Amino acid sequence: MSKVIVIDRSGVEEALDIRPDLTLMQTITDAGISDLLALCGGVCSCATCHVYVEGSPADALTPMSDDESSLLDGSSHRQANSRLSCQIRMSAALDGLRVTIAPED
Repeated sequence: MSKVIVIDRSGVEEALDIRPDLTLMQTITDAGISDLLALCGGVCSCATCHVYVEGSPADALTPMSDDESSLLDGSSHRQANSRLSCQIRMSAALDGLRVTIAPED
């Protein structure tokens, strides 16, 4: 089965099964990783599901929308590889993707 690697704020890594058509946010919260707040529930309105994306499968991600970029602009922790996990739709093409949960603003 395809996996995504999630690194929490304390540096602990966990390999999670990719369940196609769920978002990365749903995958992380379903796994019980509490560092990812996801307060808006995945409607791209709060940026509390901010992650840093690493690895070559990152090229398989859909492009960032203007709304997502605007929300990330409000984060003091934005980096070039920042994404909102609610905007990343899981698929087998993302096998091996690594994400680190960004610090809380």
